[in-house]
Amino acid sequence: MGESAGKILLLDDDELVLRSLRRLLSASGYFVTVYQSARAFLASDDLDTADCIILDLSLPDSDGFRVQEALAAAGGSHSIVFLTGRGDIPASVRAMKAGAVDFLTKPVEADALLAAVDVGRQLSRSRRKMEEKRASVLKRLDSLTARETQVMHLVVAGLLNKQIAADLGTVEKTIKVHRGRMMAKLGVRTVADLVRLVAVAEPAGEALGPSPTTIRQGHDI
Repeated sequence: MGESAGKILLLDDDELVLRSLRRLLSASGYFVTVYQSARAFLASDDLDTADCIILDLSLPDSDGFRVQEALAAAGGSHSIVFLTGRGDIPASVRAMKAGAVDFLTKPVEADALLAAVDVGRQLSRSRRKMEEKRASVLKRLDSLTARETQVMHLVVAGLLNKQIAADLGTVEKTIKVHRGRMMAKLGVRTVADLVRLVAVAEPAGEALGPSPTTIRQGHDI
């Protein structure tokens, strides 16, 4: 595959299935860790770095849906491929609606499983890249003063310096200073670049600092 294929977590209570799938995935370049109980799996330190999870629907101490729900409740966005010997349409629909990559039945064809795992791997890596980018953006946003953050909101909203000055009760020259400092800290040169940068942080609902209406009175910061 050129680059490291990645880490796969495999949860199934059938030793024969575990052995067979581990052999298949290892031969394809994946690093595979196997689990036979949901409790051991959910307590694993490998969850945060897994590229894909292959999850049996029927487990002795739980079921695949509960494991999927537990991962989601913990704030995870893992790539999950369900594998079951008794799948049906309602079960597959439920799994996919909850974000599963695929829902496969045993005995699974090697090509189908490898294709699903590869999709899961790519999704996981794309998410990690976005998370890293977003963390970088949030760090830069946190470096802004309250007034610089206000100016940023208003610039993103499309207001001109003169309009921002009137809105915040100050003079245009002061706004130009705040705007210049804000753009420099964020590492952007144009309003379009600023809008794109802010959009990276906003989808997850992070507070980006005071809104334009938070500070209307008082001295510039």
